[in-house]
Amino acid sequence: MTIKNIAIIAHVDHGKTTLVDAMLKQTHTFRDNQKEMSQTLLMDSNELEREKGITILSKNTAVYYKENKINIIDTPGHADFGSEVERVLNMASGALLLVDAVEGPLPQTRFVLQKALLAGLKIILFINKIDKKDARAIEVRREVENLFLDVVHDESSLNFTTLYGVGRDGKAFYELPENYTTDFPGDLSPLFETLTQEIENSHINEDKPFQMLISTLDYDPYVGRLAIGKVNRGILKKGEKISLISEEKNIGTYVATKLYTSAGLNRLEVDEVVSGDIVALSGISELLIGSTVTSPESPEALPTIKVAAPTIKITMGPNTSPFVGREGEFVTSRQIGSRLQKELMTNIGLKVEEAEGAKYIISGRGELHLAILVETMRREGFEMEVSKPQVIYKKVEGQLQEPFEELTIDVDEQYIGAVSEEIGKRKGTLINMHNISPGRTRIIYKISSRNLIGLRSILLTATRGTALFSSFMLGYEALGSHMDKLRNGALIASQAGSTLAEGLGQAQARGSLLFGPSVAVYEGMVVGISSTDKDLEINVCRGKKMSNNRSSGEGVKLVLDPPLELSLEQYLDIIADDEFLEVTPKSLRLRKKYLSLSQRRVEGRKSASAVNA
Repeated sequence: MTIKNIAIIAHVDHGKTTLVDAMLKQTHTFRDNQKEMSQTLLMDSNELEREKGITILSKNTAVYYKENKINIIDTPGHADFGSEVERVLNMASGALLLVDAVEGPLPQTRFVLQKALLAGLKIILFINKIDKKDARAIEVRREVENLFLDVVHDESSLNFTTLYGVGRDGKAFYELPENYTTDFPGDLSPLFETLTQEIENSHINEDKPFQMLISTLDYDPYVGRLAIGKVNRGILKKGEKISLISEEKNIGTYVATKLYTSAGLNRLEVDEVVSGDIVALSGISELLIGSTVTSPESPEALPTIKVAAPTIKITMGPNTSPFVGREGEFVTSRQIGSRLQKELMTNIGLKVEEAEGAKYIISGRGELHLAILVETMRREGFEMEVSKPQVIYKKVEGQLQEPFEELTIDVDEQYIGAVSEEIGKRKGTLINMHNISPGRTRIIYKISSRNLIGLRSILLTATRGTALFSSFMLGYEALGSHMDKLRNGALIASQAGSTLAEGLGQAQARGSLLFGPSVAVYEGMVVGISSTDKDLEINVCRGKKMSNNRSSGEGVKLVLDPPLELSLEQYLDIIADDEFLEVTPKSLRLRKKYLSLSQRRVEGRKSASAVNA
């Protein structure tokens, strides 16, 4: 038997998971009458993944083609989940790089390609979505070749095979077909043949002592925690003794109680696992990603998994608003801390530190990385309050440095001015600008991560939702210029109660509302965004005064604009330094850190005195 381990890597939304769907279906992994044959995004089993249309957690599956078992690792394409990519690439021998035939290589394409090349993987290029109206496959191939020239460390990596196809239709071609249509004959045979011919056989060193690096963890309700990784060498049989070791010490000796390999989307229990295969095993209580499972007779540790350091942090703590405990099941600092420790077991790109006031500082790879964690905890029943995201600074040779990123924006030509104006405010530097299709332009900037915070919501509004943007971490440099105010002031509820149309009408004249009528609010809660840069106290619970005297305008119906409906990520974009975001399973509420006006005035005077001193 030969075993081929392949990672599928790409920028977000370039078609990784859709191509895996077709590979599963064309290798007869499912019967013709199984429901999976009519489903899509089979690998995105996580609820948030299906909602957002992105891969968050890396997963592996397996298909059989002729005499080959092909283990397929579906990886995230967003740089915020780079730790997921870094910890699973060691299981692969090759990487299938997907690139959109219109968009071409984007920042995350560079990111995942760099990681794959550093891992020494054989690259196969698949130019996807050649059916698009503005497809430019040949030009995209040249762009990818230039990208390889920028990032390769070994000239042999420049020799890669290129395939063309449409993952959604389940078709691949050695040469670019002319005038492709959906009924064009073809299947994925060229892809399978290329994989089996060019990817090395991982089924080697079977006669040596067992050794496996734990790359990821999972949980089975019947057998408990599972260690997942590629068997580096040897054979392990069910019931045999195994040792868990790190580079520093021997952690303990256990018994392999259950062994599993992948079969389609399922795990298949087996009596033994062999070298080269990606497997899961149970029986170890002290699991830790990056540890090595070995034969007790030959306890040799493999190099642990190295991941890049976090760049963004937030503070999370128990909810302290007047509405605490109304909507959530888990509300204490101890419960939040326990959940974060559980997250650290699998989310190796995350860092958690205790802070004053029963709070935690959570550091991650980007705003989306942290937002996904908060959203996941929210859906599990947690209540919490979250601070504004802040960048993590480094001190290098006595100089304070901050992270910088390469920002790529694809935008319609009519919005170039709006984009340029906003990036100019944020002190971004133009690197390149060129047309990618008629009426569509790609603009590339260099900008500090600090000035990038909050950009997403503003650009989507300015371009009516048509802009596509992504970023790539360049590294740390000396502190640059900073845009102090990213948002206008807040409309703040001056008293508790239920919102009424009269009070909302007055607030609406002064800015944009976040809530409509009959919503419970408390003093200090942010109910809207002001049209000026100043915070404004307003009574949104005020009703219409009743009297016997008629006044001008009486009888005129008040028309309220629809309130802004913001997602968790959008709230994190707009939150100010003196605010918290209250997160519950049912609600998202922006609030001032100090709820009463008198407290805010006292703290404001303290801050002013500190600045003057």
